[in-house]
Amino acid sequence: MTEAKPQDSDVNTLPAPIGHNGVLSRVNIPADMKGLSDAELRTLADELRAATIEAVSKTGGHLGAGLGVVELTVAIHAVFDTPDDRLIWDVGHQCYPHKILTGRKDRIETLRKGGGLSGFTKRSESEYDPFGAGHSSTSISAAMGMSVAADQQGHDKHCIAVIGDGAMSAGMAYEAMNNAGENKNRLIVILNDNEMSIAPPVGAMSKYLTKLVSKKGYINAREMGKKIVDHLPSPIRHAAKRAEEGARVAIGGGSLFEEMGFYYIGPVDGHDLSQLLPILRNLKESDDYGPVLIHARTEKGKGYSHAEASPSKLHAVKTFDVDTGVQAKSTPAAPTYTNVFASELIRQADKDEAIVAIHAAMPDGTGLDKFASAHPTRTYDVGIAEQHAVTFAAGMAAEGLKPFVAIYSTFLQRAYDQIVHDVAIQNLPVRFMIDRAGLVGADGATHAGSFDIAYLSCLPNMMLMAASDEAELCHMIATAAAYNDGPCALRYPRGSGTGAEVPESAKALPIGQGRIVFSTPCHPVQREGSQKPQGDSSASPQNDKAASVAILSYGTRLEEALKAAKALSEQGKKVTVADARFAKPLDEALVQDLAARHDVLITLEEGARGGFGAIVLEYLANNDLLNGVRVRTLTLPDTFQDHNDPDKQYEEAGLVVNQILRHCGD
Repeated sequence: MTEAKPQDSDVNTLPAPIGHNGVLSRVNIPADMKGLSDAELRTLADELRAATIEAVSKTGGHLGAGLGVVELTVAIHAVFDTPDDRLIWDVGHQCYPHKILTGRKDRIETLRKGGGLSGFTKRSESEYDPFGAGHSSTSISAAMGMSVAADQQGHDKHCIAVIGDGAMSAGMAYEAMNNAGENKNRLIVILNDNEMSIAPPVGAMSKYLTKLVSKKGYINAREMGKKIVDHLPSPIRHAAKRAEEGARVAIGGGSLFEEMGFYYIGPVDGHDLSQLLPILRNLKESDDYGPVLIHARTEKGKGYSHAEASPSKLHAVKTFDVDTGVQAKSTPAAPTYTNVFASELIRQADKDEAIVAIHAAMPDGTGLDKFASAHPTRTYDVGIAEQHAVTFAAGMAAEGLKPFVAIYSTFLQRAYDQIVHDVAIQNLPVRFMIDRAGLVGADGATHAGSFDIAYLSCLPNMMLMAASDEAELCHMIATAAAYNDGPCALRYPRGSGTGAEVPESAKALPIGQGRIVFSTPCHPVQREGSQKPQGDSSASPQNDKAASVAILSYGTRLEEALKAAKALSEQGKKVTVADARFAKPLDEALVQDLAARHDVLITLEEGARGGFGAIVLEYLANNDLLNGVRVRTLTLPDTFQDHNDPDKQYEEAGLVVNQILRHCGD
């Protein structure tokens, strides 16, 4: 990594990072901040920003969001008594500065590495992470629960939730606010607004009143304006009232929160400690406030010009050069599954005007930014609102459109009731494109797509597919486009494909039909109660025991199955590898044939227990087709796997060739 050099722009003249002299070198935990002056806290914020940039340049991870909350992080920890006071970060991708200040400074360069710090807040990692995160819009509910618990247990503590404006688009945030406004518990919600265009406060009077309304004695202040205005001379009474309303309401935004029972403060400059510190100190000194919302206006990537100029591109990054902002590039051997999906969906939409695409605030991650460029009037971003996305798609399907809903597996979990109630029960042809199916490396357990096979396969009317390579993905997208008999789901993983040639013209597959992809000559095996085929002069069945293996793969672990098959065949064993393609409807003829002709049948999937392997085993057991065949279901382990290098995760899960081979013998 090239050492950062001073730049002409102030935002690139970064203070010394961790390990150098400075205020940050004296701060190991938030308690160390209590004796710092406001000027020292401003210096600390500058150094913390530099340390965050330096750390993420070496580890990769989320950059822009963390840089946008540096001053908020410093102010909260300087004023409140964490960890006794509870600080909840929504989503958690902005928590790197928080981790540096809370006893993890010396480990920050292990971020997102195996055995290192998580990229999100994690209860088991630190007492300063009172609630784990990874998905959005959970912070207000959790903080309210902690506030109620404090009251129930007689504890005097403050509970602070920091939530972004994007996360506020999800219904759960409003459910929590509605409940909090009714209960009137002591709760501070900081709205980290880094995108919405909101008018600035109304001059110096507004800034003064914004500080004033947070002071003790005025907190329960629906009467605040009246108390101030009644003591002002008549000529300036109306001007002061308008300024106070502008500070609290901000062109209508505050009135919404106040109608929900919150006392609204803002908007304030989320990068100005001279505004943040007095407000938070006033709240801490008050013991009679109810739910308060502080509207903090911030900027993603603040203090680093490359991130400021491209907040989307530098939201989540690989390792990068601090001077230039240029990220390390690896030359993929094949296009990513996400890009293959986007390209094929565009081709299908070119031919079929009924096709529309929906995503939940993830245009780049799902590849639908490319679809939007090709078909802008047929692309819908619903915000972080997966529940709405699914029912929105159901409404489209009910009227004859062909909605493709592209949502990560882990986020689709948030809309399960809508999948059941609004789609499956009504048998509406919504097409679920499940990206990030399976393990996701450095993002860890909160983002792993482990459960979609299990939670979708149990639903009547649902058709399920999994692509084993890029070509199969294209054919399955064509299959989904042509399928109108009910809902369907197609899963595919994160990252690059296998290098399979993408077809120029994808074709719809026969529903519920798998394929044999590898086979060595395999003699029928004598089962108890069966008859040996006449004319069979082959070796006795006993000689084939533990030598006849079938591997039935569902999804992209097919490559490992083929490696195992090669190793077995080189040992002289007879082996068949099949690509199931469909989990539902199951290719029963294929499963029956594999079970009848082999001693060992291994199912292989990158999903949790209760998925594809369970479907196969249930079919064989219910139809009395086991007859001595040993069935082994290889799935993800019954644990939440920590973040790690993907290859190591697969090894931990037992889904690589060596572990597959262990299940092929006696």
